[in-house]
Amino acid sequence: MDARQLKEAFEKHGIRRVKVGGFDVDGILRGKYVALDKFWGALQDPIGFCDVIFGWDAADVLYDNSRLTGWHTGYPDTRARVDPSTFRVLPWEPDTAAFLMDFVLEDGSPHPACPRGLLKQVIERARTLGYEPSIGAEFEFFLFQETPASLHAKGFRGLEPLSPGMFGYSWLREGQHADLCHAIMDDMGRFGIPIEGLHTETGPGVYEVAIQYDLALQAADKAALFKTGMKQIASRLGYSVTFMAKWNQSLPGSSGHLHQSLWKDGKNVFYDPAGAHKLSTVARHYLGGQLALMPELTALVSPTINTYKRYVPGVWAPLNASWGVENRTCAIRAIPGSAKATRLEHRQPAADMNPYIAMATTLAAGLWGVEHRTEPAAPVEGDASARAELSPLPRTLREATTMLAASPHARKLLGDGFVDHYVRTRDWECRQYERAVTEWELERYFEVI
Repeated sequence: MDARQLKEAFEKHGIRRVKVGGFDVDGILRGKYVALDKFWGALQDPIGFCDVIFGWDAADVLYDNSRLTGWHTGYPDTRARVDPSTFRVLPWEPDTAAFLMDFVLEDGSPHPACPRGLLKQVIERARTLGYEPSIGAEFEFFLFQETPASLHAKGFRGLEPLSPGMFGYSWLREGQHADLCHAIMDDMGRFGIPIEGLHTETGPGVYEVAIQYDLALQAADKAALFKTGMKQIASRLGYSVTFMAKWNQSLPGSSGHLHQSLWKDGKNVFYDPAGAHKLSTVARHYLGGQLALMPELTALVSPTINTYKRYVPGVWAPLNASWGVENRTCAIRAIPGSAKATRLEHRQPAADMNPYIAMATTLAAGLWGVEHRTEPAAPVEGDASARAELSPLPRTLREATTMLAASPHARKLLGDGFVDHYVRTRDWECRQYERAVTEWELERYFEVI
């Protein structure tokens, strides 16, 4: 939409203010309100945005190892370019327009730490090969009858779930909380994030949502905005929500699966009715590339200390670089279907993933496989976690970060600037955890040692 079309849309919706923002490395939406006059100027020239958003962690604590920004640079402004195509009206603030921004350098090139810019670069690589990637995201998340104040007052312990017990695919629970389910379906639809499916998962107060698939960039926008929007909806109803990979050791974790396919001339090139399992040669090579690079790229799709608490036997999370046909114990599940529906489900990420980075990483690995005609091993039948011959995935963020730092593939596919910055942020995350004294340690050692 150009400025004239936007002004018409603003008048139609009674827009009085604008909210702009962009996602940081941890997938947190950093933004602000701007006056209408300032917004119209921002459409012409990028606005200033303090680059500290790439110089601190999820708790706003400054990194001590960043090269891109820090005390040594004085935390200057970076440039933020409004993307007019991301125009939305906030359902919970109906007189407020919302736009996403891309962070760029003075010369207009993508900022090395900008996750959305990273994905756009990988998408361009796909297009140079003649492909248009399509992706759909799924999230599992837990809801609680808590407010931000009560969460902190309780120290995030003894929380009251939205509903009790293990009750997956529960028509009853969904009906008992119809206000929530309707708000998710309706508000997300108005927010430009159409929901294909919503149901309870097994666990107290846990739901799973499938976001309608789209072109890769739009799919990442929708996935990232869903998490922020879901927190707005929950708060309005008096609830809280978490997308942690594993918030409780006794309960299942929360996944963040990515359904992927490549398209060319309006056709799904993953589909071949004559191929084994209806998978084309392109799909097979794409799959082969993802499997080959999966261990060394794990830190990019599994970004937090907590993510790895999900990677234990028996909780539906992959432990090795495996694939199978309709096999949910594998890291990648091939889903044969029609010419439209055939796809690969990447099951390694959890709900805490940064959608831009996870999509960029898995897409880049798949394209690498296509370019190098990488053949996957035979599909796994039965429990993939029991297959000792398969390449194991890193079991801690420290191990994954070390592998990523040494990966020439990551640097070639995603760029030295981004990989160097990301490795430094994960090293910082590991060091914060390594110095922490946990409740588990106190309970185990305080009295008896």
